Amino acid sequence: MRLLSLSFSLFTFILLLSLSQSHASSQHTNNWAVLVCSSRYWFNYRHMANALGMYRTVKRLGIPDSNIILMLADDAACNERNRFAGSVYANPGRHLDLYGENIEVDYRGYEVTVENFLRLLTGRLPPSFPRSKRLLTDSSSNIFIYLTGHGGNEFLKFQDNEEVSAHDIADAFHQMYEGGRYNEIFFMVDTCQANSMYSKFYSPGILATGSSVVGENSYSHENDYDIGVAVIDSYTHYVLEYMEKVNKTSRLSMADLFTSYDVPKIGSHPGVRSDLFDRPLGPEHPMNEYGLGRGWTVEGGGEWVGREMEAEKRGRGLREALITDFFGGVVEVDVDGEGESVLQLFEDLECPPVFKEPTPPPIKMYSPPPPTPVSSTSLFDEYPFLRPSLAFVILGALFAFVFSGVISGRS
Repeated sequence: MRLLSLSFSLFTFILLLSLSQSHASSQHTNNWAVLVCSSRYWFNYRHMANALGMYRTVKRLGIPDSNIILMLADDAACNERNRFAGSVYANPGRHLDLYGENIEVDYRGYEVTVENFLRLLTGRLPPSFPRSKRLLTDSSSNIFIYLTGHGGNEFLKFQDNEEVSAHDIADAFHQMYEGGRYNEIFFMVDTCQANSMYSKFYSPGILATGSSVVGENSYSHENDYDIGVAVIDSYTHYVLEYMEKVNKTSRLSMADLFTSYDVPKIGSHPGVRSDLFDRPLGPEHPMNEYGLGRGWTVEGGGEWVGREMEAEKRGRGLREALITDFFGGVVEVDVDGEGESVLQLFEDLECPPVFKEPTPPPIKMYSPPPPTPVSSTSLFDEYPFLRPSLAFVILGALFAFVFSGVISGRS
């Protein structure tokens, strides 16, 4: 009897665990992105290009502008020193204009402050702020947060005027967690000593990565001599280069992204923190090789906080984290294969649907109302005697006029 009771309890536990896992995976219904360039001035052109490159990528993968908050000094495209007015480029060949005509900057210039950033995350904005300046997330939202600028050990400068600390961001994330403002967060930062910016996080559901370890600089990628400054940072350049392989239906995991880090190319040692994140980053290989490749000199095979927990996560059967869980506009959709179009998905059906152009409604031509008929009947037709009477009166008046003139002349 005791064995039967124990077996029933074990079965109940497994059932509840599976239900909780399926519930957790079904919580994710929408994606948001917060992209922050904390620098200003012409010589920080590359930081603006970093943020605009990320902006282009998340839009390409399906996150609409209504779900993207872009904080940008926005003083590069129309700067008087910009030889290519109205444009921002991230490569010396200038093949792709990152600015163009479809940029929606939500916080511009001196609106890019630490206070506005923290209020944005926690939802504590004045009622006068429009919807475009609000992070309208809920407990079903996955949020990609990207920061770029000048920083140091546990701080990031905002426009050379103030700083946000790792403690500030950690506390803001905890307020978001307590307020049910996210399901999962993917935090990425590109600055000097970037990995220190996520060292103080303590809220669940956060995955973080940065461009450089404590005591290490983060470097620019290359200069454009026609523009006169560096046009993008190295870490962001190689992340964006990898992201060009990703499409809206991609099955590439976060492990694929992290293992693409190439230290000799990047020039610094990126880091990953996954101990607060519930799901595995990807399959056992190649993530177990993270940080062991060419150029890695950080002790322990690359800086990865939470490495020892990956096997246990995979053992629980949790779904691995995909790149599109944070960058895509459509979530929880399993598609066999990558890059299939809508028409390709219907090719195997016996009776594929026929797409017809909708029949336009008939065009109604304007026709003026018919003219109102004018009556041809006159007053003389109704009263015939008026005509001779009127003539008699006129002749009498004329005769009286002439006769009075003759009499006055004689006198």
